[in-house]
Amino acid sequence: MADDRRWDRRSLLRGAAALAGAAATVPLTGGATKALADGGDADALFKAGKFEQAGRAYEEILKKDPGNLHAARLRGYVGLLGNRFADAEKYLKMALALAPDDKDANHFLADCYIRQDKFGLSAPHWKAAGEDGYAKWFAAVRGEAYQVHGDTARVPWTQLDPLPLVEASVNGGPAKRFTFYTGAPSLSLRASVAKEAGLSPVASQQIGFEGGTVWAYYGILESFKLGGLELRNVPVGWSATESGEDVGTDSDGLIGTWVFYHLLTTFDYAGRQLILRRPTPESARKARAAATRAGAERLPLWLAREQYLHSVGSFAGVTGSRTGVVGVNLGGGSEIAAGTRGTTAEQLGIRTDHDRQIGTFAQSHPAVVYPCYPKEIRLGNAVAKEVYCYTNPNQPVNVPWPFGTGFDTMGWFSHCFWKPYTITVDFTDMSLYIACGEAA
Repeated sequence: MADDRRWDRRSLLRGAAALAGAAATVPLTGGATKALADGGDADALFKAGKFEQAGRAYEEILKKDPGNLHAARLRGYVGLLGNRFADAEKYLKMALALAPDDKDANHFLADCYIRQDKFGLSAPHWKAAGEDGYAKWFAAVRGEAYQVHGDTARVPWTQLDPLPLVEASVNGGPAKRFTFYTGAPSLSLRASVAKEAGLSPVASQQIGFEGGTVWAYYGILESFKLGGLELRNVPVGWSATESGEDVGTDSDGLIGTWVFYHLLTTFDYAGRQLILRRPTPESARKARAAATRAGAERLPLWLAREQYLHSVGSFAGVTGSRTGVVGVNLGGGSEIAAGTRGTTAEQLGIRTDHDRQIGTFAQSHPAVVYPCYPKEIRLGNAVAKEVYCYTNPNQPVNVPWPFGTGFDTMGWFSHCFWKPYTITVDFTDMSLYIACGEAA
């Protein structure tokens, strides 16, 4: 699978993305100021994924230099990664008081607001960040969005490969085939399904896609039902060709991260089902207890760039192993267990087959990747040895903002890695649990 974590969030046109190619290299942000904390400077700690230490380091900078825009912006971003909204708002507002037109700070604060369903507050910040389509979309949301009706749903997968599929109802209509993918943000539909559901766009924009152009539309869906659980008043997107035709027909739609972070979700790969719960303290407590009984350890969870999940994992090759921040891509479709950055494969001596290059797409642009076979890949107690993966020799471990997350990631774990496991994603305390076998 692709560096599906960096799949263009406006190109929600497939149920799976291709491996990402080389990203443009630009400075993370302008005017970085350094400060020592826990043996390293603030920016180095942040880029290495040591977010707690980096946050403290940026706070030390701000105590000495309250007018430091870079430190305020990055301290706010650290809060956002962990869904610590009060922290994020405090420092991002500090950054905007220093520079009201700062696009990065506006983008972070807009994302902070939509994670809390404060869509009206997010709209002016999306506009200031240059995202006019998002600004119009979220300004049009009225009342409480993502209303959850029901407590729990077990939704069987009707297909596992090449894309996992589940059935769902749109605006009370007949069952449709939906894939799901945490590399995508919103709920999205095929254009024909949106038309059948009677949707009208509140915003639209033209975007590039695989050498051509398509139209992206944004609206509000009245009802989306998965098993015994229903979501109402849901922001939704759909895409169409210039002539109004569907873009892709692998499924009728795609369920992205924004839906999942409004729920307590278990991706039961081993049992071929989604378990969806209303995210109450009690349901979270029970889910954690069940995961612990099944042998799962608690792993940290970070959410970057509106939808991309990250945790801590490791890759090993002939010459060494390394533990660090990795992407967590649930759903989508892929024959690989993981993908590695080019420098990761080189530095760890991961066996790579350079004679069999694979041409694919990344964020709708051509990319070339190569099969590789790490000695081991691991996330907590979940492990695979000598499995088929991809590597992109042109992809750095750190793709700076605004093209990437701005912090180092060795690689990402994909669809095939998860097949023996049950994964619970708990946004109530930003934790990830991976247990072997089916959910109880």
